[in-house]
Amino acid sequence: MGSPVGLRHTVTSGVFSGYRKRKDGQIFLQTDAAINPGNSGGPLIDENGFVYGVNTMILRGTEGIGFAIPIEKVYEEFSSSLF
Repeated sequence: MGSPVGLRHTVTSGVFSGYRKRKDGQIFLQTDAAINPGNSGGPLIDENGFVYGVNTMILRGTEGIGFAIPIEKVYEEFSSSLF
């Protein structure tokens, strides 16, 4: 969900592809949902509204490969700011 390039009230859909763990231990959720300038930072949710992560980035030079930070990590890093 977001406002890519100023388009308001935009929602995209996609498929959750799996977990990706980097060598440094960081975990990302892979999705093919469109993540464009303006809607990165939006929630990665299921059909019931459960938030799985926060959409953060895409791989340059590819189409349909995006990543989200797992919601558990968001709570770990920002819990003092959220409550």
